[in-house]
Amino acid sequence: MMQTPLLLTDFVKRAERFFPNKLIISRTGETIHRIPYKEFGKRTRKLAEALTKLGMQHGTKVGSFAWNHHRHLEAYFGVPCSGAILHMINIRLSPEHIAYVINHAEDEILLVDADLLPLIEKLAPLLKTVRHYVIMQDGFDLPKTSLENVSSYEMILAEASDDYEFPEDLDENTPAGMCYTSATTGNPKGVVYTHRGIVLHSFALGLTDVMGLSERDIVLSVVPMFHANAWGLPFASVFFGTTQVLPGPGFTPQLLLDLVEQEKVSLTAGVPTIWLGVLKEQEKNPRDLSSLRAVVCGGSASPKGLIRAFEEKYGIPFIVGYGMTETTPIVSLSTLTSAMDNLSMDERIDMRALQGMTVPGLDVRIVNENGEVPWDGKTMGELTIRGPWVASEYYKDERTEEAFRDGWLYTGDIAVMTEDGYIKITDRTKDLIKSGGEWISSVDLENALMTHESVFEAAVIAVPHEKWQERPLACVVLKEEYVNSVTKEDLLSYLEGQFAKWWVPDNVVFLNEIPKTSVGKFLKASLRNDLAETYRVKETI
Repeated sequence: MMQTPLLLTDFVKRAERFFPNKLIISRTGETIHRIPYKEFGKRTRKLAEALTKLGMQHGTKVGSFAWNHHRHLEAYFGVPCSGAILHMINIRLSPEHIAYVINHAEDEILLVDADLLPLIEKLAPLLKTVRHYVIMQDGFDLPKTSLENVSSYEMILAEASDDYEFPEDLDENTPAGMCYTSATTGNPKGVVYTHRGIVLHSFALGLTDVMGLSERDIVLSVVPMFHANAWGLPFASVFFGTTQVLPGPGFTPQLLLDLVEQEKVSLTAGVPTIWLGVLKEQEKNPRDLSSLRAVVCGGSASPKGLIRAFEEKYGIPFIVGYGMTETTPIVSLSTLTSAMDNLSMDERIDMRALQGMTVPGLDVRIVNENGEVPWDGKTMGELTIRGPWVASEYYKDERTEEAFRDGWLYTGDIAVMTEDGYIKITDRTKDLIKSGGEWISSVDLENALMTHESVFEAAVIAVPHEKWQERPLACVVLKEEYVNSVTKEDLLSYLEGQFAKWWVPDNVVFLNEIPKTSVGKFLKASLRNDLAETYRVKETI
């Protein structure tokens, strides 16, 4: 067989050649841009030449500090197609972590959205390797800034020539992108993606039993482009000639619903907190959602009530996915097989709530101290993954040794495998509750609590217990209309019918909000720090 390299340059060429008039619909503040792929290809090459003039070379790290819009998409291709590496910086990290990842990655050029300038200006004295800043905004004029060596994105594109061509000698194993984990503890960990890994991941997104992405789709990428490659949707959409809708900065549930209705979006993806807000707005002010063929949700467990509302009330498949920064990121999706065609609605929702079946191309196993666990839906172990779009190490980080062993990525996620081969995440290793020598899944308890009509969000943590070592404590945010009418006894009795008595939490704490990481996951470490001693159980039960 021919040994032709798998490169992102071919994505741009294909989009230009076969889909020149398909659109990238990009919101930048109050403006909606409609850019054909032919124009996108032209602008992407201009960006590559312009950044080369600023000093970008093969292997240079270029950081992007930006929302989801067409300029960020141009950077997704203009930087790696030149042989450089795009580092998509999570703008929601703490300032200390933002400075850390920029310095650790050794970014030399930063592409910065104008509305995010104040944060970068504050951090600039701490940034050791950045030599040039490029401000992304509509128009040519630069905003006032204290930064030095600053250029206007649109100006450098206007000054670039039209005849730049991407290098033809790139190796498919050349690094193309970088993302850092969101870091619940310690510093974020860097992951480097190659052209080959991103290309193969993009192929997978086009498979019918994955996302089935095609030229006919209109995709709204709600998941941020600075988080795990926006789950690969921007790359794959260019590859397949898919119409893209990029919502830009400061979007709201109202805006997202308007975009779905106005642009006839067929597929969208984001975290559960996004869809909870969208569902609430849809129930107040309904929009026409008939164009949607699926909503993809990941990042944390999806409440069954949320899944039921989309599937039962609106007839929209709600597909739960699992992945990690380390896996580019898609690992599994809760798509339903033909054997499940006769399931009842309740059974369908139960299956949708799982993390799903491993996508073709990857291999997963769940292991504990006895080896690989049986597919019985009960035996817990740590989920391990390997495959062509799974990282083999962290970037310049000693924690590589702990996570990557024997050719596998040890995820730190505790899971079971159902008889059907569907992954069910039961916890993170650090969040599992060990009570009297037996494991309790905080995720199972959280999912059950969030099926109660009064509960908006729930997180379950371990608190110390003198006899049983640890006991579960439920941390609950109630919906506004139930704040004064629901008691902890109501919620505990609700759980008693669903779990063994020793699984049921000893107490419930009502909170105004649950702290979250930069990507919307519950920050249980913060809850443990704040609540563990207060709710330590000293008497035996």
